[in-house]
Amino acid sequence: MTEPTRIHAPDGVAPAAQYSHVVVGTGRFVAVSGQLALDEDGRLVGAGDPAAQARQVFENLRRCLAAAGAGFGDVVKLTYFVTDMAHMDAIRAARAAHIPGDRLPAASAVQVSALVRPEFLMEIEAFAVVAP
Repeated sequence: MTEPTRIHAPDGVAPAAQYSHVVVGTGRFVAVSGQLALDEDGRLVGAGDPAAQARQVFENLRRCLAAAGAGFGDVVKLTYFVTDMAHMDAIRAARAAHIPGDRLPAASAVQVSALVRPEFLMEIEAFAVVAP
């Protein structure tokens, strides 16, 4: 598999600390819908606990990527939807368990007033490019 190229500081843009500004890949595009902190039976994991929810969300992302023949090394973009930006530390810790700091994808983080159900603290979607 050809590793996507990650650009942390394009000319004229401040360096990125927790993400890559640009990720370029060649191959098959995989889009993973926003994942929530639900176990395989549809039960909430980690009520009121951002760290537990983040770990479950990344496990769900891992399973979805695997179903498409992809892994976290193929992820080129993550989008975080959070009900409180304070949850980003928990998300970064869960992400670090799956994605090394030198392979960070492009990313966006958006604080929202609510998700589909009030007990959800975050939703994360992923885009990946799998080598042909």
